[in-house]
Amino acid sequence: MLGLIHIVRRSIFSIAHLIIFFMLVLAVPCAAENQPETPEEKQITTETAPQELKRFEVVFEPDIYYSDIDFIFSLTKNPIPHLGEISELEIYTNLLSRAAILPQFLVLEASVYPVPWLGTYVRSNFPQFYQHAVLFGSFNWIEALTAGFNEPYAFSIFAGNVVDFTVSGSNDTTGLGYSGYLVSYGNYNIKHNQLIRDDWWEFEWKIKGDRKSPVKKLNWSFRIGAKEHGNRNITDTLYVSFRRDRVDYKPEGYSLFNNSGFEYTYYMDQRTFSQIEHYFTVDKKWPLENRQIALALALGFVWQSAKQYTGPLSTGSDSFTFIVRPNIQF
Repeated sequence: MLGLIHIVRRSIFSIAHLIIFFMLVLAVPCAAENQPETPEEKQITTETAPQELKRFEVVFEPDIYYSDIDFIFSLTKNPIPHLGEISELEIYTNLLSRAAILPQFLVLEASVYPVPWLGTYVRSNFPQFYQHAVLFGSFNWIEALTAGFNEPYAFSIFAGNVVDFTVSGSNDTTGLGYSGYLVSYGNYNIKHNQLIRDDWWEFEWKIKGDRKSPVKKLNWSFRIGAKEHGNRNITDTLYVSFRRDRVDYKPEGYSLFNNSGFEYTYYMDQRTFSQIEHYFTVDKKWPLENRQIALALALGFVWQSAKQYTGPLSTGSDSFTFIVRPNIQF
Protein backbone atom coordinates (compact mmCIF):
# COMPACT_ATOMS: atom_id res chain seq x y z
CA MET A 1 0.00 0.00 0.00
CA LEU A 2 2.83 2.39 0.85
CA GLY A 3 4.41 1.61 -2.49
CA LEU A 4 1.17 2.47 -4.31
CA ILE A 5 0.82 5.75 -2.40
CA HIS A 6 4.40 6.59 -3.33
CA ILE A 7 3.63 5.92 -7.00
CA VAL A 8 0.61 8.24 -6.91
CA ARG A 9 2.46 11.05 -5.14
CA ARG A 10 5.46 10.78 -7.43
CA SER A 11 3.57 10.67 -10.72
CA ILE A 12 0.32 12.64 -10.24
CA PHE A 13 1.57 15.61 -12.27
CA SER A 14 2.59 13.39 -15.19
CA ILE A 15 -0.68 11.42 -15.04
CA ALA A 16 -2.66 14.67 -15.29
CA HIS A 17 -0.90 15.50 -18.56
CA LEU A 18 -1.47 11.97 -19.84
CA ILE A 19 -5.20 12.27 -19.11
CA ILE A 20 -5.45 15.51 -21.08
CA PHE A 21 -3.60 13.91 -24.00
CA PHE A 22 -5.82 10.85 -23.65
CA MET A 23 -9.01 12.91 -23.96
CA LEU A 24 -7.75 14.63 -27.12
CA VAL A 25 -6.72 11.43 -28.87
CA LEU A 26 -9.96 9.73 -27.86
CA ALA A 27 -11.93 12.03 -30.13
CA VAL A 28 -9.93 11.26 -33.30
CA PRO A 29 -11.45 7.92 -34.38
CA CYS A 30 -15.00 9.03 -33.65
CA ALA A 31 -15.18 10.87 -36.98
CA ALA A 32 -15.03 7.55 -38.75
CA GLU A 33 -18.20 6.46 -37.07
CA ASN A 34 -20.19 9.58 -38.04
CA GLN A 35 -21.22 8.12 -41.38
CA PRO A 36 -24.74 7.55 -42.70
CA GLU A 37 -26.31 4.47 -41.21
CA THR A 38 -26.91 1.45 -43.39
CA PRO A 39 -30.46 0.06 -43.59
CA GLU A 40 -29.43 -2.76 -41.25
CA GLU A 41 -28.17 -0.28 -38.66
CA LYS A 42 -31.30 1.85 -38.86
CA GLN A 43 -33.43 -1.20 -38.29
CA ILE A 44 -31.65 -2.35 -35.13
CA THR A 45 -31.50 1.11 -33.55
CA THR A 46 -35.28 1.40 -33.32
CA GLU A 47 -35.60 -0.86 -30.33
CA THR A 48 -33.35 -1.65 -27.36
CA ALA A 49 -33.42 -4.68 -25.14
CA PRO A 50 -35.42 -4.51 -21.91
CA GLN A 51 -33.41 -4.20 -18.73
CA GLU A 52 -33.10 -7.35 -16.67
CA LEU A 53 -31.54 -7.76 -13.25
CA LYS A 54 -28.52 -10.03 -13.55
CA ARG A 55 -26.42 -10.14 -10.40
CA PHE A 56 -23.88 -12.47 -12.03
CA GLU A 57 -22.71 -13.04 -15.60
CA VAL A 58 -19.86 -14.95 -17.28
CA VAL A 59 -18.21 -13.75 -20.50
CA PHE A 60 -15.62 -15.79 -22.42
CA GLU A 61 -13.58 -14.23 -25.25
CA PRO A 62 -11.30 -16.68 -27.10
CA ASP A 63 -8.42 -15.50 -29.27
CA ILE A 64 -5.08 -17.03 -30.24
CA TYR A 65 -3.24 -13.97 -28.88
CA TYR A 66 -5.46 -12.85 -26.00
CA SER A 67 -8.11 -15.10 -24.43
CA ASP A 68 -9.96 -14.19 -21.25
CA ILE A 69 -12.87 -15.21 -19.08
CA ASP A 70 -14.73 -12.60 -17.02
CA PHE A 71 -16.95 -13.13 -13.98
CA ILE A 72 -19.17 -10.05 -13.58
CA PHE A 73 -20.80 -9.33 -10.20
CA SER A 74 -23.32 -6.57 -9.62
CA LEU A 75 -22.66 -4.61 -6.41
CA THR A 76 -26.11 -3.02 -6.42
CA LYS A 77 -29.67 -3.98 -7.36
CA ASN A 78 -29.37 -2.07 -10.61
CA PRO A 79 -29.12 -4.16 -13.81
CA ILE A 80 -26.46 -3.67 -16.45
CA PRO A 81 -27.68 -0.67 -18.50
CA HIS A 82 -28.67 -1.50 -22.10
CA LEU A 83 -27.55 1.20 -24.52
CA GLY A 84 -28.38 -0.59 -27.76
CA GLU A 85 -26.79 0.49 -31.05
CA ILE A 86 -25.43 3.99 -30.43
CA SER A 87 -22.69 5.95 -32.19
CA GLU A 88 -19.04 5.49 -31.27
CA LEU A 89 -18.85 9.03 -29.86
CA GLU A 90 -21.86 8.30 -27.63
CA ILE A 91 -20.17 5.09 -26.43
CA TYR A 92 -17.06 6.92 -25.27
CA THR A 93 -19.05 9.79 -23.75
CA ASN A 94 -21.23 7.36 -21.83
CA LEU A 95 -18.33 5.27 -20.54
CA LEU A 96 -16.31 8.34 -19.54
CA SER A 97 -19.26 9.78 -17.60
CA ARG A 98 -19.80 6.48 -15.79
CA ALA A 99 -16.09 6.15 -14.97
CA ALA A 100 -16.33 9.10 -12.58
CA ILE A 101 -19.09 7.66 -10.38
CA LEU A 102 -19.03 5.00 -7.68
CA PRO A 103 -18.30 1.53 -9.13
CA GLN A 104 -21.42 -0.63 -9.42
CA PHE A 105 -19.81 -3.80 -10.76
CA LEU A 106 -16.92 -6.06 -9.83
CA VAL A 107 -15.24 -8.14 -12.54
CA LEU A 108 -12.80 -10.99 -11.90
CA GLU A 109 -10.76 -11.84 -14.99
CA ALA A 110 -8.27 -14.53 -15.91
CA SER A 111 -6.43 -13.97 -19.18
CA VAL A 112 -3.89 -16.01 -21.11
CA TYR A 113 -1.84 -15.19 -24.21
CA PRO A 114 -1.47 -18.51 -26.09
CA VAL A 115 0.86 -17.59 -28.98
CA PRO A 116 3.34 -15.54 -26.87
CA TRP A 117 3.39 -18.30 -24.26
CA LEU A 118 4.01 -20.86 -27.02
CA GLY A 119 6.97 -18.77 -28.15
CA THR A 120 8.61 -19.14 -24.73
CA TYR A 121 8.00 -22.89 -24.86
CA VAL A 122 9.63 -23.21 -28.29
CA ARG A 123 12.71 -21.21 -27.28
CA SER A 124 13.11 -23.18 -24.05
CA ASN A 125 12.55 -26.67 -25.45
CA PHE A 126 13.69 -26.35 -29.08
CA PRO A 127 16.61 -23.89 -28.98
CA GLN A 128 18.12 -25.00 -32.31
CA PHE A 129 14.80 -24.62 -34.11
CA TYR A 130 14.42 -21.17 -32.55
CA GLN A 131 17.89 -20.12 -33.71
CA HIS A 132 17.19 -21.37 -37.24
CA ALA A 133 14.09 -19.12 -37.31
CA VAL A 134 16.40 -16.15 -38.00
CA LEU A 135 15.75 -15.29 -41.65
CA PHE A 136 18.06 -12.30 -42.07
CA GLY A 137 19.99 -9.99 -39.76
CA SER A 138 18.33 -10.16 -36.36
CA PHE A 139 14.84 -10.88 -37.77
CA ASN A 140 13.48 -14.01 -36.09
CA TRP A 141 10.07 -14.98 -37.48
CA ILE A 142 9.02 -16.68 -34.20
CA GLU A 143 9.80 -13.52 -32.25
CA ALA A 144 7.98 -11.44 -34.86
CA LEU A 145 4.85 -13.56 -34.33
CA THR A 146 4.99 -13.36 -30.53
CA ALA A 147 6.41 -9.88 -29.77
CA GLY A 148 4.41 -7.28 -27.88
CA PHE A 149 3.26 -9.30 -24.87
CA ASN A 150 5.23 -8.83 -21.66
CA GLU A 151 3.69 -11.72 -19.73
CA PRO A 152 2.15 -15.14 -20.48
CA TYR A 153 -0.98 -14.67 -18.37
CA ALA A 154 -2.58 -12.40 -15.78
CA PHE A 155 -5.24 -12.28 -13.07
CA SER A 156 -7.24 -9.08 -12.64
CA ILE A 157 -9.86 -7.42 -10.47
CA PHE A 158 -11.90 -4.63 -12.07
CA ALA A 159 -14.12 -2.21 -10.13
CA GLY A 160 -16.23 0.10 -12.24
CA ASN A 161 -19.28 0.19 -14.45
CA VAL A 162 -20.55 -1.99 -17.26
CA VAL A 163 -22.93 -1.26 -20.16
CA ASP A 164 -24.61 -3.67 -22.58
CA PHE A 165 -25.05 -3.05 -26.31
CA THR A 166 -27.53 -5.90 -26.88
CA VAL A 167 -30.46 -4.98 -29.11
CA SER A 168 -33.77 -6.83 -28.85
CA GLY A 169 -34.87 -8.64 -31.99
CA SER A 170 -31.28 -9.06 -33.16
CA ASN A 171 -29.39 -12.05 -31.77
CA ASP A 172 -26.29 -10.98 -33.70
CA THR A 173 -26.00 -7.60 -31.97
CA THR A 174 -24.05 -8.04 -28.76
CA GLY A 175 -21.27 -6.47 -26.73
CA LEU A 176 -20.22 -5.01 -23.38
CA GLY A 177 -18.39 -1.83 -22.39
CA TYR A 178 -16.35 -1.27 -19.22
CA SER A 179 -15.01 1.83 -17.48
CA GLY A 180 -13.23 1.98 -14.15
CA TYR A 181 -10.20 0.78 -12.22
CA LEU A 182 -8.17 -2.39 -12.72
CA VAL A 183 -5.60 -4.20 -10.58
CA SER A 184 -3.68 -7.05 -12.25
CA TYR A 185 -1.09 -9.55 -11.05
CA GLY A 186 1.25 -12.09 -12.61
CA ASN A 187 4.43 -13.90 -11.67
CA TYR A 188 6.39 -14.00 -14.94
CA ASN A 189 7.80 -11.52 -17.43
CA ILE A 190 8.58 -12.28 -21.09
CA LYS A 191 11.82 -10.93 -22.56
CA HIS A 192 12.47 -12.00 -26.16
CA ASN A 193 10.57 -15.27 -25.61
CA GLN A 194 12.32 -16.05 -22.34
CA LEU A 195 10.33 -16.44 -19.12
CA ILE A 196 11.73 -14.40 -16.23
CA ARG A 197 10.42 -14.83 -12.69
CA ASP A 198 8.79 -11.53 -11.71
CA ASP A 199 5.94 -10.90 -9.27
CA TRP A 200 4.45 -7.83 -10.93
CA TRP A 201 1.46 -5.64 -10.10
CA GLU A 202 -0.37 -3.32 -12.47
CA PHE A 203 -2.74 -0.47 -11.54
CA GLU A 204 -4.75 1.29 -14.23
CA TRP A 205 -7.77 3.35 -15.15
CA LYS A 206 -9.37 2.28 -18.41
CA ILE A 207 -12.35 2.13 -20.70
CA LYS A 208 -12.69 -0.88 -22.98
CA GLY A 209 -15.29 -2.94 -24.74
CA ASP A 210 -16.57 -4.47 -27.93
CA ARG A 211 -19.76 -4.26 -29.95
CA LYS A 212 -20.74 -6.61 -32.75
CA SER A 213 -23.70 -6.17 -35.08
CA PRO A 214 -24.67 -7.78 -38.41
CA VAL A 215 -22.79 -5.03 -40.26
CA LYS A 216 -19.69 -4.33 -38.18
CA LYS A 217 -17.59 -5.15 -35.13
CA LEU A 218 -15.93 -2.48 -33.02
CA ASN A 219 -13.35 -3.13 -30.30
CA TRP A 220 -11.54 -0.53 -28.20
CA SER A 221 -9.32 -0.07 -25.15
CA PHE A 222 -7.96 3.18 -23.73
CA ARG A 223 -5.95 3.05 -20.49
CA ILE A 224 -3.52 4.84 -18.22
CA GLY A 225 -1.57 3.03 -15.54
CA ALA A 226 1.52 2.05 -13.59
CA LYS A 227 3.36 -1.26 -13.39
CA GLU A 228 5.46 -2.39 -10.43
CA HIS A 229 7.94 -5.27 -10.76
CA GLY A 230 9.07 -7.57 -7.97
CA ASN A 231 12.22 -8.33 -9.94
CA ARG A 232 14.59 -5.44 -9.19
CA ASN A 233 16.27 -5.84 -12.57
CA ILE A 234 13.09 -4.77 -14.41
CA THR A 235 12.24 -1.05 -14.47
CA ASP A 236 8.94 0.14 -12.97
CA THR A 237 6.91 2.09 -15.51
CA LEU A 238 4.03 4.44 -16.17
CA TYR A 239 2.14 4.06 -19.44
CA VAL A 240 -0.64 5.32 -21.67
CA SER A 241 -2.25 3.04 -24.27
CA PHE A 242 -4.74 3.39 -27.13
CA ARG A 243 -6.31 0.58 -29.15
CA ARG A 244 -9.15 0.70 -31.66
CA ASP A 245 -10.17 -2.16 -33.94
CA ARG A 246 -12.94 -2.28 -36.54
CA VAL A 247 -14.34 -4.92 -38.91
CA ASP A 248 -16.90 -3.91 -41.55
CA TYR A 249 -18.84 -6.92 -42.82
CA LYS A 250 -20.97 -4.75 -45.13
CA PRO A 251 -19.04 -1.52 -45.77
CA GLU A 252 -20.87 1.37 -47.39
CA GLY A 253 -18.39 3.20 -49.58
CA TYR A 254 -14.66 3.59 -48.99
CA SER A 255 -13.12 4.80 -45.77
CA LEU A 256 -9.56 4.56 -44.48
CA PHE A 257 -11.00 3.36 -41.16
CA ASN A 258 -12.94 0.44 -42.67
CA ASN A 259 -11.59 -2.99 -41.70
CA SER A 260 -8.59 -1.54 -39.90
CA GLY A 261 -7.18 -1.04 -36.45
CA PHE A 262 -4.25 0.33 -34.51
CA GLU A 263 -2.64 0.06 -31.09
CA TYR A 264 -0.03 2.27 -29.46
CA THR A 265 1.43 2.05 -25.96
CA TYR A 266 4.06 4.36 -24.51
CA TYR A 267 5.98 3.30 -21.39
CA MET A 268 8.19 5.60 -19.31
CA ASP A 269 10.36 5.21 -16.24
CA GLN A 270 8.45 6.03 -13.04
CA ARG A 271 11.42 7.89 -11.58
CA THR A 272 12.92 9.77 -14.51
CA PHE A 273 9.91 9.83 -16.91
CA SER A 274 12.31 8.83 -19.69
CA GLN A 275 11.04 6.61 -22.50
CA ILE A 276 11.29 2.88 -21.85
CA GLU A 277 9.22 1.26 -24.59
CA HIS A 278 7.16 2.07 -27.68
CA TYR A 279 4.69 -0.53 -28.93
CA PHE A 280 2.84 0.15 -32.19
CA THR A 281 0.78 -1.93 -34.60
CA VAL A 282 -1.60 -1.27 -37.49
CA ASP A 283 -3.74 -3.98 -39.00
CA LYS A 284 -6.02 -4.75 -41.91
CA LYS A 285 -8.94 -7.19 -42.11
CA TRP A 286 -10.51 -9.10 -44.97
CA PRO A 287 -14.06 -10.24 -44.03
CA LEU A 288 -15.18 -13.53 -45.54
CA GLU A 289 -18.25 -13.09 -47.72
CA ASN A 290 -21.58 -13.92 -46.03
CA ARG A 291 -19.75 -14.88 -42.82
CA GLN A 292 -19.03 -12.80 -39.75
CA ILE A 293 -15.40 -13.91 -39.78
CA ALA A 294 -12.42 -11.86 -40.91
CA LEU A 295 -8.82 -12.70 -41.71
CA ALA A 296 -6.48 -10.15 -40.14
CA LEU A 297 -2.84 -9.16 -40.40
CA ALA A 298 -1.11 -6.74 -38.01
CA LEU A 299 2.28 -5.18 -38.67
CA GLY A 300 4.28 -3.08 -36.25
CA PHE A 301 7.25 -2.89 -33.94
CA VAL A 302 8.41 -2.89 -30.33
CA TRP A 303 11.24 -0.57 -29.33
CA GLN A 304 12.73 -1.16 -25.88
CA SER A 305 15.29 1.01 -24.13
CA ALA A 306 18.42 -0.54 -22.69
CA LYS A 307 17.22 0.89 -19.36
CA GLN A 308 14.21 -1.44 -19.27
CA TYR A 309 16.38 -4.24 -17.89
CA THR A 310 19.34 -3.84 -15.55
CA GLY A 311 21.88 -6.07 -13.83
CA PRO A 312 22.14 -9.63 -15.21
CA LEU A 313 19.09 -9.04 -17.46
CA SER A 314 20.65 -6.06 -19.22
CA THR A 315 21.81 -6.37 -22.82
CA GLY A 316 23.53 -2.98 -22.77
CA SER A 317 21.74 -1.68 -25.87
CA ASP A 318 18.30 -0.70 -27.14
CA SER A 319 16.32 -3.35 -29.00
CA PHE A 320 13.96 -3.13 -31.98
CA THR A 321 11.64 -5.99 -32.92
CA PHE A 322 9.30 -6.17 -35.91
CA ILE A 323 5.79 -7.53 -35.35
CA VAL A 324 4.03 -9.74 -37.92
CA ARG A 325 0.78 -11.02 -36.43
CA PRO A 326 -1.78 -13.01 -38.50
CA ASN A 327 -5.11 -13.75 -36.87
CA ILE A 328 -8.74 -14.75 -37.43
CA GLN A 329 -11.43 -12.57 -35.86
CA PHE A 330 -14.90 -13.92 -35.13
